[in-house]
Amino acid sequence: MWSLRAWRRQRILARHPISRTQWDAILQQLPILDGLDAAEQQRLRERAVLFLHHKHLSALPGLELDAHARLLLAVQAELPLLHLADLNWYQGFHEIVLYPDDFVSPQRHRDASGVEHEWDAEHSGEAWLQGPVILAWPGVLASGQWDGYNLVIHELAHKLDMLNGDANGLPPLHNNMPVEEWAKAMQSAFDQLNAELDANPEADTRIDPYAAENPAEFFAVTSEYFFSAPDLLIEAYPAVYAQLALFYRQNPLQRLQQLHPCNSPQQSQAKNSPFTTNG
Repeated sequence: MWSLRAWRRQRILARHPISRTQWDAILQQLPILDGLDAAEQQRLRERAVLFLHHKHLSALPGLELDAHARLLLAVQAELPLLHLADLNWYQGFHEIVLYPDDFVSPQRHRDASGVEHEWDAEHSGEAWLQGPVILAWPGVLASGQWDGYNLVIHELAHKLDMLNGDANGLPPLHNNMPVEEWAKAMQSAFDQLNAELDANPEADTRIDPYAAENPAEFFAVTSEYFFSAPDLLIEAYPAVYAQLALFYRQNPLQRLQQLHPCNSPQQSQAKNSPFTTNG
């Protein structure tokens, strides 16, 4: 049956082909793509093209984006969605604003006594509810390694989280994922990380301590680790890894272990229990 949506999709892809040379340059710069098979790479290429068609990249003065830079960002943005149905997961925003360096952002927080505090903080990324994603280009360039850092995935994980409203660590779960199991795994790990930092604020935690800020940051940070340091995440919080594997429908640890068998964590299997909090 003829589909207008499918026709438009194929038209966009035909108008914006990615050459073998272009794709090889992306693979060279993004080791986290290592181990993807030919079909996965083809799907990722197509979704990156569609991402660039539907999202506007606004580079601020001091930054110029060529075709390679745009593709570099889009591929990382689409990696988490690689095995998810094409259901417009990145809805609710149309623009990614790119700064040439880290930027200062006004912050506001009301403490438990009702006193409101305001200050300026330097950030490398932000995601606004029903607004744009903001990224500092050095953070984008530093992403894509097997090192537990990926600014693009982190900020777009917030956008997935916001599909249910305010970011609270609960993206829309699939039908085979009981909310109770997600909540149990995420809340337990979040509490464990906070307890560790309460006991010693300078503790050498197994994942970035920024994950302890709130449930939304916990989901974003663990999503980073899931794709860029899955061995560290599953060793620290196997139940969290299992839930993220169910949500993203991927197993980056398997790819990493095939590439680097020495990176096999002590706990090689996640518990089969696939985060809700009060925000």
